[in-house]
Amino acid sequence: MLDRFGAAYQPYVLSIFRFIIGLLLFQYGVAKIFKFPALAYFANPPPLIMTAGALELVLGGLLIIGLFTRIAAFILSGEMAFAYFLGHMLKTGEPVLLPLNNGGTAAILVCFAGLYLWTAGGGPLSVDAALRKPARLRHSADAQYHGAAE
Repeated sequence: MLDRFGAAYQPYVLSIFRFIIGLLLFQYGVAKIFKFPALAYFANPPPLIMTAGALELVLGGLLIIGLFTRIAAFILSGEMAFAYFLGHMLKTGEPVLLPLNNGGTAAILVCFAGLYLWTAGGGPLSVDAALRKPARLRHSADAQYHGAAE
């Protein structure tokens, strides 16, 4: 019973998951690029952090709407892996392997969330899903919605 219930809603939860991951990355991009909200550690970021912010802003926005989900998620997954190894594990000059000690837990989680979205796609509530519908089905649904079915 519980398995059938979960399976019925799995595609929609995938869409919500994609939206939340995109929103979390988008907020980091906004903070890095537009300085909102004003955070001390993003006050004067180096070019590498600004590049990461641009990726998070643009690709996070694509994840929010579910457009080019797989490629955006794959690139963001790589960015988060890079961020973990360069920005967390090696930030002191010598390797700090434990994520509890180097502050990289979120980077690891988002990296693997991106890998999951790369394989699973954006779900049914996405622009990608809307674009995959055959034109015939889109037009008949529009006609029914507008009451113009003949």
